[in-house]
Amino acid sequence: MNLKDFIRSIPDYPKKGILFRDITTLIKNEKAFKETINQIVDKSKKFEFNKIAAVESRGFVFASAISYILDKPFIMLRKKNKLPAEVHSIDFELEYGTATIEVHKDSIEKNDKVLIIDDLIATGGTAKAAAELIQISGGKVAAFIFVINLFDLNGFQNLINENFKVEYLIDFPGN
Repeated sequence: MNLKDFIRSIPDYPKKGILFRDITTLIKNEKAFKETINQIVDKSKKFEFNKIAAVESRGFVFASAISYILDKPFIMLRKKNKLPAEVHSIDFELEYGTATIEVHKDSIEKNDKVLIIDDLIATGGTAKAAAELIQISGGKVAAFIFVINLFDLNGFQNLINENFKVEYLIDFPGN
């Protein structure tokens, strides 16, 4: 099954000049979604980890299923002011603006090895912020797994250059 066939491309979303790769067409197809989850599970076997994290919100779709299958705790990295308890917080740059993500301070313990799952890697700003949250919480990033790599935006390579282990399922140009 070619997962690329299930990704819809939407021009000028969320702003002019961005070609948005939409995973809703992949997750609404039960066979494509199942294949995606199976491929992420297979790739995860390369890494040693005891927790799974994902960035709000599309990453949650994949990571929660992986967490269930692998019987690992799931940590939500959420947008600012969405978590009710004490948090660690990171501000970062997106390709189309700025954002803040947070994690509960009690979600990650010292030396936890965390697999970070997300739907897409573009410039790597969100991924680097997620890694920083894991690290300031006392954990270590075991690896990243993305469904989509926008190869010409260099986020994948930027993470590799910072000595992170990174996998993805399919790639597209970013524009």
